[in-house]
Amino acid sequence: MSSLDLWAIGNCQVSALVDRTGRFVWACVPRVDGDPLFSSLLAGGGKGDIEVGHWSIDLDGCSSIEQSYLRNTPILRTVQTDPAGNAVEIIDFCPRFRRAGRMYRPVAFVRIVRPLSGSPRVRMRLKPTDNWGSHSPPLSGGSNHLRFQLATMPMRLTTNAPVSFIQEERSFRVEQPLYFFLGPDESFAGGVVPTLEDQLAQTEAEWREWVRGLAIPFEWQSAVIRAAITLKLCQHEETGAIVAALTTSIPEHDGSQRNWDYRYCWIRDAYYTVQALNRVGALDVLESYLAYLRNIVDAARGGHIQPLYGVTGESKLEERIAPDLPGYRGIGPVRVGNQAYSQVQHDAYGQIVLSNVQAFFDQRLFRPSGVKDFQALERVGERAWELHDQPDAGLWELRTRQAVHTYSAAMCWAACDRLANAANALGLAERAALWSERAQAIRERVEQAAWRPDTQRLSATFDDDRLDASLIQLLDLRFLAPDDPRFQGTLRAVEKGLKRGSHMLRYANEDDFGLPETAFNVCTFWLIEALHATGRTQDARALFEEMLERRTSAGLLSEDIDPQSGELWGNYPQTYSLVGMINCAVLLSEPWSSIR
Repeated sequence: MSSLDLWAIGNCQVSALVDRTGRFVWACVPRVDGDPLFSSLLAGGGKGDIEVGHWSIDLDGCSSIEQSYLRNTPILRTVQTDPAGNAVEIIDFCPRFRRAGRMYRPVAFVRIVRPLSGSPRVRMRLKPTDNWGSHSPPLSGGSNHLRFQLATMPMRLTTNAPVSFIQEERSFRVEQPLYFFLGPDESFAGGVVPTLEDQLAQTEAEWREWVRGLAIPFEWQSAVIRAAITLKLCQHEETGAIVAALTTSIPEHDGSQRNWDYRYCWIRDAYYTVQALNRVGALDVLESYLAYLRNIVDAARGGHIQPLYGVTGESKLEERIAPDLPGYRGIGPVRVGNQAYSQVQHDAYGQIVLSNVQAFFDQRLFRPSGVKDFQALERVGERAWELHDQPDAGLWELRTRQAVHTYSAAMCWAACDRLANAANALGLAERAALWSERAQAIRERVEQAAWRPDTQRLSATFDDDRLDASLIQLLDLRFLAPDDPRFQGTLRAVEKGLKRGSHMLRYANEDDFGLPETAFNVCTFWLIEALHATGRTQDARALFEEMLERRTSAGLLSEDIDPQSGELWGNYPQTYSLVGMINCAVLLSEPWSSIR
């Protein structure tokens, strides 16, 4: 049965998910939001073998499999062993390293198979799909390569292994290291063996150098490093866009119909990602994303900002069904595109300003922000000011209802508040005064409209008395202080009303698809942050340790979790969940000075 116990590899251009047998089950080309070259993750996943949509390397008679990443990299090592002691190791990676002053990150996947002991025999099945699983592409071969005529992007496998054995899917003995480069349909420059060994060494060095620059907490170092590497993989490095996850249509739970395509850049999710990575010093992600945002803001020309865009800034992401893929465990539909791009979500204005404001203060950046940048952001602030108390779909993207959401209004407040800070940094006293006045006006409006004196808590919307985990974020935004009785009352109500076992729901009301059944992992991390801030540090640490136990073998999390069984659901790996892991580790860790 299909599982989310998957290992992510990638190079910030393409990525792949590898299952516990060492099989590629998901990978899109020519970029993360493209057509799946390997689609078996969404091809039903019953007990029987899936015939297409994967890349398998199987040791004959395999009885045990061990997997791990090479230290501080997204390079996967899989060791397969049979009862007689015959064993092979498989190294999987996507090349990424600096060459000629630029980052080399091809649309390519590399696999290296090495004999470890005995006389191992393996069988390779390379079964890509085309047009969202509708068919297998035409195959042709040469003396050292196989060519797959994909409509999106023809691909070529170059190898030193016997091509006929691969094409015929025959078992054969591995007596020397075998090298496989699946990339664009073009002649391979250089010898495949020395070239791929060099690419492996350079890719390993590049990632270890990146990790070496992180300012990680003393405790939970491996968890933070793995989350940071995977968040980096979720950035489309060419443009700076950050996708919400590497997959589409993993359902929130069985039969929910909540199957969404997350391979796009949400302004909100990307803000949280750069915020978390900034806390561990990954400024390269922030700077690249700010360049992406500047293009989005320029294109909007002071008008509507969408909740999400494509990785190159595409504004239209029309949603459709892929009829030839039955879905994860056969739970459809499989959606391509996301209609939420057409929604109105006012919190985006706040998140754009919040993502940008550091650039007015941080002297480490290659491109500090100046007056022209401030003036461009003021257009975003004007929208926040105009719309702060107007209905929207909210951060949970309700498709059939709108309301004035407290979280959205607070984000609009944050836009005005941080613009005042930026104006002060630039010596623009009059603009600072204007934005401070507007921030204060929005604050007063939120405090008046969202407060419920009878229940002594804030409501998630202005016009009723709903609970919503996003209310906890008023603490992170600095809208409310942890010792404010209004926040403490709200926290008590949210914890009591939305906590299921150890996990937090987003909300407990019916939405477009009925009552939610799974908890939302980042909401549990928000609760952990709030527990720490309000003095319940031991409770926070215990809950954080429990969340770490829920990670996959790769150290990752999806969007959702069944609060009863602990099974992961939702798209994977999910940036929100990895962000929560980093933020909580930074907050809760003992300081480095404790061991110096």
